[in-house]
Amino acid sequence: MLRVIQAFGLTSNPRKELPPAVDDVSFEARAGHVTALLGAAGAGKTTALRLMLELQHGRGLTYFRGRPLHRIAHPSREVGVLLGDVPGHPARTVRGHLRMLCAAAGVPVRRADEVLESAELVGLRGERLGTLSRGMDRRLGLACALLPDPHTLVLDDPAGALSAHEARRLHDTLRAHAAQGGTVLFSTADPKEAARTADHVVTLEKGRVVADQEAADFSRTRLRPRVAVRSPHAARLAALLTKEARAARRSVEVVREGGNRLAVYGSTCADIGETAFRHGILVHQLADEIGDMGPGAGAVPAARQQGVEDSRAPDAANPTAAPRPSPAGPSPADLPPSAPPPAATASDGVDPRRSPLDEPLDSPQPEGPQPSPTEPADDLPGAGSAHTPPVPTPPARTAHRRTSRPFAALAPAAADTRKAASSLPPPISVRSAPSPLSPLRYELRRAVGISTGFVTGAVVLVVSAVTAVVLARVGHTPQPRLLAAWPRELPLPPAALGAGLLGALAFGDEFRHPALAADRGTVPRRMGLLTAKLLVSAATALVLAALTVGCDAEVLHLFYGQELARVPADWPALTAGWLGLVVGCAWSGVLAAGVFRSTTAGLAAVVAVPVLVVPLVQRVWAGPSVRTAAGFPMRVREVLLSQWPFGGERYLAEVLRMIVQPVGSALTLSLTALLCAYLLMTLRSRAR
Repeated sequence: MLRVIQAFGLTSNPRKELPPAVDDVSFEARAGHVTALLGAAGAGKTTALRLMLELQHGRGLTYFRGRPLHRIAHPSREVGVLLGDVPGHPARTVRGHLRMLCAAAGVPVRRADEVLESAELVGLRGERLGTLSRGMDRRLGLACALLPDPHTLVLDDPAGALSAHEARRLHDTLRAHAAQGGTVLFSTADPKEAARTADHVVTLEKGRVVADQEAADFSRTRLRPRVAVRSPHAARLAALLTKEARAARRSVEVVREGGNRLAVYGSTCADIGETAFRHGILVHQLADEIGDMGPGAGAVPAARQQGVEDSRAPDAANPTAAPRPSPAGPSPADLPPSAPPPAATASDGVDPRRSPLDEPLDSPQPEGPQPSPTEPADDLPGAGSAHTPPVPTPPARTAHRRTSRPFAALAPAAADTRKAASSLPPPISVRSAPSPLSPLRYELRRAVGISTGFVTGAVVLVVSAVTAVVLARVGHTPQPRLLAAWPRELPLPPAALGAGLLGALAFGDEFRHPALAADRGTVPRRMGLLTAKLLVSAATALVLAALTVGCDAEVLHLFYGQELARVPADWPALTAGWLGLVVGCAWSGVLAAGVFRSTTAGLAAVVAVPVLVVPLVQRVWAGPSVRTAAGFPMRVREVLLSQWPFGGERYLAEVLRMIVQPVGSALTLSLTALLCAYLLMTLRSRAR
């Protein structure tokens, strides 16, 4: 069997005097199988997954089909990840978020609509991420993981706090992905969920692996069997069972689970059925099930428990209603005297070759409230059968790519399994070649997908216009500064501050709401992505600078006439300096936010240029030993023995004149330092 995920010696860095959260964890996950990473809260499940995905520093190696994640050219196409909530800006729409991820992964944009349809989220495509319910959020997170059609899925407690129906739907999708040759690794704190859903269970305790078993061995050795009983006279039956156990000196534990349900540990269906028959107690359900690992294990999340209580309500309100069929088969008390006995099995009559997760979501159900096919007879999430849990038959041949095998090439499976597989999005038949336009498309969709940029631009225009009117009213302000709305008391004009803020948001906001969680940290340090961010931020800054000057000129013309709105005589040099200042501030925000992973730090770096760096540069330039670059264009022309086309020496002289000025020198120095720091951090991350 092909081992797709191999984790060796995963160890997290110790926290002060505390032991490491994960200590020497090693396990494997195979293709075509669902592997569960089981452990109570604090056992180290999430830390282990983050170490595997290189999102957290530590020791150890993890190979995905023989390669570590940082050696994979397109990690999102190999590994689909869902850690916590959907990583995205809460103001972004569902469809916009998926289309942005399509551009990031380099897949056709139509893939977003295919995933929306398969996840049954078409009706919510215009909703904001911040307004989604827990179930819809998890469904969207799984859709994001499946968007690039990866071979491997890594999920951290995907069914946590979900209702029973949503959990069953998610498990169906995971099972269908594995049935087509993919690999699924998910973490859970519920041992019953692991036994029911997974083919292989790796148990963690205090950061160490304590068991690495097939699901059948896990159910037999680590879960307690119990008998699920449902009767309208549950309280009376519980008292009788406890009384008879004490009289016979047997260790029997009876647990009231609410309503008319009992969980009996240490007894059998035969003994309980005989007791109920002797005392004339009607029994609606009597089935062997898998219990938990002991007190406190496998606690039911609050949201899912709420869904369970809702499903119990009809029975509690109408105890004489007709019994509901149980996945474990009818109990002896439910069979009429002339009915033949049920098929002989170890406990509950479930065909071991058929997984309960193979039940289709759209299969017809009898009228009235029905238990989920994946749920136990008492509707508690995670309960299963004491019989060996069904292990799905792996494909006859494991493909290197899940999408490279047509579904018909799989080993024969039940029709229900094929229906469950229909919940997956269709495979991507042709991969788009790596293109330098993919990061640019991603950055454009990221920038225009939310209203932050437009609101910031509008605020800058309003503040700039008001400032220009006030400066013109006060007087004593040169016309170039008047058009830029740049008072001498402020280090930067509003347009430069706005451009710096938009540049800082390009990286800082992305670290707060990451979109590429699987690609080398929250945001990948790829030069193509950095180039795209610099290009988009520069274009945004140029547009903002032009709109600011135009709006200020129109407002000044409206209030004070043509005199204050006329074009200065040296407008080419002033325009070049103005555009260079705004673009430089935008780039400073981008690079500073990328280095410090914070929008606030990016904006602080922009403000620090005129406040801290400019005085330092002025002091340096004022020194007696400083040489200037005067005559540099003429010397270059003499060296090249050629004429500059279109008067190029004049433009070069203007650029050099701006650079040698204190503001230009400070901005150039800051950009150079930030770019070097970013490149250094990029090289360090790739060398890990």
